[in-house]
Amino acid sequence: MDTQRRTYGQMCPIARSLDIVGERWSLLIVRELLLGPKRFKDLLGELPAMGTNRLSDRLKTLEADGVVAKTTLPPPGEAHVYVLTELGERLRQPVVSLAQWGAGLPLDDRLDPRTARGALLALVRCATAAPQLTKGVREIYDFLIGEERFHIIVDRDEALPRSGPAPIDADATIACDLQTLIMLAAGGLTPAQARREHRARIEGSPGAVKRALAIMRRRA
Repeated sequence: MDTQRRTYGQMCPIARSLDIVGERWSLLIVRELLLGPKRFKDLLGELPAMGTNRLSDRLKTLEADGVVAKTTLPPPGEAHVYVLTELGERLRQPVVSLAQWGAGLPLDDRLDPRTARGALLALVRCATAAPQLTKGVREIYDFLIGEERFHIIVDRDEALPRSGPAPIDADATIACDLQTLIMLAAGGLTPAQARREHRARIEGSPGAVKRALAIMRRRA
């Protein structure tokens, strides 16, 4: 064990967990990797305030602890990326639970509204989607929210959000701004109204669109 590394020095499993992911920024790196493999510059783009040195240090620590691994994407991508290990993937539910807890906290003017992202909304909603929404369904939903692109892969009882465009033709495509997506998901705006008012581009079968929005609507 690195004797220079800070530790709580307690047997408590909470303290032991915080020894690994309690450093500032570490859980936000995990948050990004829960949405799929990321290059170093992708992570820096979503967490610019970290700076390259701190991001590099945190990644090395998380890799040493078995939470993160480096790998190379298969052709034609062949990019060097960071991914979560099996141990790291087990942080999905704790991170989502933390997000749900944080959603109830008051907002203040220190928060940058530009950091609100549809993919993070999907991360929480997919983890809490009721099985009846995805039972027997195998579909892909593609979202273009502002300048952000992400997709949701539904395979029977699981809905998995991923960064970037869908790898194959999507069963439903929704393009709009974040506020419109929230209104569509909440039922305050119908797909027909959004199209008519030129607030969204929505393509796909009515059933697939309905299921995509139903997943985004789910709350704990």
